[in-house]
Amino acid sequence: MFKRINQTICAGGIAMLACVGVMATAAITPAMAAGGGGDIKDHEWTFDGPFGYFDKASLQRGFQVYREVCSSCHGLEYIAFRNFADLGYSEGEIKVIAAEYEVMDGPDEEGEMFTRNAIPADRVPSPYANQNAARASNGGAYPPDLSLIAKARPNGANYLYSLLVGYKDAPHSDEVPDGMYYNTAYSGNLIAMPQPLYGDDIELAGGGDTSIEALSEDVVTFLAWAAEPEMETRKRTGIAVMLFLFVMCFVSYGSMRYIWADIKKSKA
Repeated sequence: MFKRINQTICAGGIAMLACVGVMATAAITPAMAAGGGGDIKDHEWTFDGPFGYFDKASLQRGFQVYREVCSSCHGLEYIAFRNFADLGYSEGEIKVIAAEYEVMDGPDEEGEMFTRNAIPADRVPSPYANQNAARASNGGAYPPDLSLIAKARPNGANYLYSLLVGYKDAPHSDEVPDGMYYNTAYSGNLIAMPQPLYGDDIELAGGGDTSIEALSEDVVTFLAWAAEPEMETRKRTGIAVMLFLFVMCFVSYGSMRYIWADIKKSKA
């Protein structure tokens, strides 16, 4: 009887540990949908895997690329300026960055809305007042907000990187309509967004490689952070939970052996 009880307890403990392990692993590395429709490059990222992290130098370079190139068409609706502390900026630097933007506020004492310089608590505004204004400025196409773009697109970072480096001259057999561009990563190979990066067209504040590949890697790293600023904390927590469960499994097993040993002897 006691043998069956021991076996039941051990089996239950192992099953519980396995279930929790699967859940913790899912917490460390979120599910990623498979990409499709274009030539998606498999790039290596510092933030991949359970021990992944964001390189702050790359984040700052990527943010500069966003400010100088992407921000003219795309906003970061879910990112507040104060979040840029994660990129390594000081409070003073964040105030200066925020002051470069204007946000709508109000109403004032007369009931009127007004614009003012942004403060760290504000979110990064869209360059357009509304969707209609955005479409009117982009030939009918709506530039999406980039806050969650790295999670909203299949194969996330790899897709965005492939898209940025995928602008090529179309084969002679393919006709590219006016207002469209040939891109090897985009489904159907025709995209309405003009090529944003050409390489060596941005002078990085801290220096560094300004090739298309390097700039694309930096801005995609920044967008991956924007989609999940708490990623590093989540992964550290997941690893700590796994280690705790691993230790507790052995403690529980040792306790069970110690407790049941005396009972077995008394029954013998």
